[in-house]
Amino acid sequence: MHMQLLNNDRVVIFDRTDFGYSNISLPAGICRNDPNDFAFQRDCTAHSAEYNVRNNSIRPLMLQTDTWCSSGAVSHDGSLIQTGGFNDGDRVVRIFKPCSTCDWQEFPNGLNQPRWYATNHILPDGRIIVIGGQQNNYEFYPKSASTNTVFNLTFLEQSSNLYPFVHLNVDGNLFIFANNQGILFNYTTNSVVKTFPVIPDAQPRTYPYTGSSVLLPLRNLQKSSVEAEVFICGGAPWGSYQEASSGNFIETLNTCGRIRITDTNPTWTMETMPLARVMGDMILLPNGQVLIINGAARGLAGWEFGRDPVFYPVLYQPGNQNGSRFQVLNPTTIPRLYHSTAILLRDGRVLVGGSNPHQYYNFTGILFPTELRLEAFSPAYLDSEFSALRPTIIAPASYTKLRYGQRFVLRFSVSSPVMKNRIGVTVVAPSFSTHSFSMNQRVLVLGGRNVVAVTNSSLYAMAVTTPNSAFLAPPGYYLLFLLHQDIPSQGIWVQLQ
Repeated sequence: MHMQLLNNDRVVIFDRTDFGYSNISLPAGICRNDPNDFAFQRDCTAHSAEYNVRNNSIRPLMLQTDTWCSSGAVSHDGSLIQTGGFNDGDRVVRIFKPCSTCDWQEFPNGLNQPRWYATNHILPDGRIIVIGGQQNNYEFYPKSASTNTVFNLTFLEQSSNLYPFVHLNVDGNLFIFANNQGILFNYTTNSVVKTFPVIPDAQPRTYPYTGSSVLLPLRNLQKSSVEAEVFICGGAPWGSYQEASSGNFIETLNTCGRIRITDTNPTWTMETMPLARVMGDMILLPNGQVLIINGAARGLAGWEFGRDPVFYPVLYQPGNQNGSRFQVLNPTTIPRLYHSTAILLRDGRVLVGGSNPHQYYNFTGILFPTELRLEAFSPAYLDSEFSALRPTIIAPASYTKLRYGQRFVLRFSVSSPVMKNRIGVTVVAPSFSTHSFSMNQRVLVLGGRNVVAVTNSSLYAMAVTTPNSAFLAPPGYYLLFLLHQDIPSQGIWVQLQ
């Protein structure tokens, strides 16, 4: 149900704790004793795990409180800050640090109010904002004397407070979208800066009519004004819930909306996907393209409400002309419906997991059994035919600390002749994936200048400048990729501060 890549190349995975026994045991002598649990008050199985990408192994982790439909963000020091959930977990803050022996630390009453289906976002000052989740307000973590409270958000009363889409705009304000409309919100003054038009088809896009949303890659970062576009795809039409409750699973949405939120008078541009989809995950790739994967063609999000799994991923190329941006890719074979997840890995693959479209762990005798398999989707840029184009970053070293507005030298190698006008650099923020929305997902195109050959043996160097503002890129760890003809290198971790 939830996944997050950390800067040690390990993925923290977790589900809910009141689902019964899982198939992974906790280490000997460790059990969860919880009188509030709805399934078993004593449980010696794991409901969270750390997946080691490098050696394809799993380490069970211990969760005490219920994380059902919770949220998360990675703090500036690389720790996963995880908030809310259900039952005894709805006000808990949990912290997981990236180390080989670390486990969850849990802090009861870390939140001021219960948060179930909330959205988190890292802010330019390093704090995390927690929005909605059956509450028409927001709060901050960590607390301070001025923020140890909740702040009302009237927009959520008028739309929906369940997993709203939230993106940090380049002016430091937040784009918040719920149901079929968005606002630009100043969280420092608790005021709405701008109200955006209703998406033209007026259909809902947030839970349970679950579409997905991304902030398209930010470019031209050295200009005084940077443009920002939000892209929202899929969902289910009004009435889907009532119909599904009666056993009628109607067709989902095949429309997408794209809006430049930095325009003075922004308007939506509508596009049509090749395949209708609800509960699809949209993942930003290192080359700025968007992968749309997982989901169903009929029904909506919720237990037993999805039908006709969509096995075909779709690639969206935002730089192409409207009408030629979508490409249907080769299919997978595993249904990924409610509670599926997808995240980008450092090697450029996309890790896909999950699917519990029914109550409790059930592996047989049901339309869509509980799914325990992880799989890695490999975009076309990883095909062997592009091996000669694929660059390798030599310097800086991984985990280099970079300042805002810093110019540094990037050294790399590539075996084929370099097309200097087709070299680029991107940084990607690792996202928290749940319920078809990747919180904190962000790609910035740093570009690069003056590519020069260091020797005559395929070694090159170029000057790169980091974003000059935390409004563009909040402090923390990012994956830095070098692109050659849209073929990315493996990423390296850098810490922007």
